[in-house]
Amino acid sequence: MTKKTLLIYLISFVSFFVQSNYSIDQETSIAKINGISIAYVTAGEEENPPILMIMGLVASHKVWGEKIVNGLIDDGYRVILFDNRDTGNSEKLDELGKPNLYWKYFLYSLGFGFGAPYTLEDMADDGVELLDHLQIDKAHIIGASMGGMIAQIIASKYPERTSSLVSLMSSPKIPKVSEISDKNQENLRNMENVEAKSAQDYGFYPRALPRQLTAIFRAGDRSDIVSNIAVPTLVLHGEEDTLLPVKYGKLTAELIPNSTLKTYKDMGHNLPEKIIPVLTEDIISFYKQIDEIF
Repeated sequence: MTKKTLLIYLISFVSFFVQSNYSIDQETSIAKINGISIAYVTAGEEENPPILMIMGLVASHKVWGEKIVNGLIDDGYRVILFDNRDTGNSEKLDELGKPNLYWKYFLYSLGFGFGAPYTLEDMADDGVELLDHLQIDKAHIIGASMGGMIAQIIASKYPERTSSLVSLMSSPKIPKVSEISDKNQENLRNMENVEAKSAQDYGFYPRALPRQLTAIFRAGDRSDIVSNIAVPTLVLHGEEDTLLPVKYGKLTAELIPNSTLKTYKDMGHNLPEKIIPVLTEDIISFYKQIDEIF
C-alpha cells in the first residue's frame, strides 16, 4: 500500500471526511489549557446557546466540515471547535514517547492496568477547561468517535456543565478485534506511516496515534461511566460502521437512561454527503425538544 493511498484512507477514515472549502470567519486562537497549548475557534453570536464539538482520533476540528457547523450556527447556536491535545494546531506531545500498542492491547485484553502518556479523562478535562477559558458555564456537547468517548466522560463527570450530549459514531467500550473489518485493521496498523507533513496539511497528526489509542485502551470498558449520564442524550450511528459496529451505538443508548437512538443507512464510520443535512436537522430537532422540556 502506497503512502498516497494511506493518506487518502486517513482522510476518509478518521471520523469524517474533510469539507474542501471549510472555513470559519474567526481566526484560530490558542489557550493554555492544563499546561498545554490548545487551538480553538468559535463561531456564531456570543449570546447564543453554546455547543462544544469534539473530534476523533488524531483529527483536527476542521474535519467537522463546514455544512454541519454552519447549519448549527444558522439555527442560532454558538459553536466552539478545538483540536484535541497532540492533534491539529494544538501542542504536539511527541516527547511523551511512542507506546507499544500490541503490548498495551495485550495488557488490556488480560484485564491488567497500565500507564498512558495521557488519558481520555485528561482530554475531557481539556474541553471543560476550554469552556472555563471562554467563561462558558454550560454547553451542549457533541463528540464523534473518540471525541464521543471524551464527550461521554464530560457528560458523566461534569453534568452541571453539560446541557446535553450528542454521541456520534462512538462506543462505551472497545470492540473486539474480530468485529473490526480486515481493511480497518490493516489501515490502523499502517496509518502512523503516513508522512506527517502531508497529514498535517489536512489537520491530522498520525504520530499521535499510539498515544491516543493507548488512552482508549486504558479507558477500557466505560459502561459504568456511561450509565451514570443523566443529561438529555442523542445517540447517532451509521448502520454500515465497520470500525465501531452499530451494536455499540445501540449499547450506548441502552446504557444511558431516557436517551434517543437514531441510526442511518448507507453510513459507516464517516459522514456521507447526503447524510449531513439529515443529521444536522436531527441534532437541531433534539435541541428544540430539550428547549420545550426545560
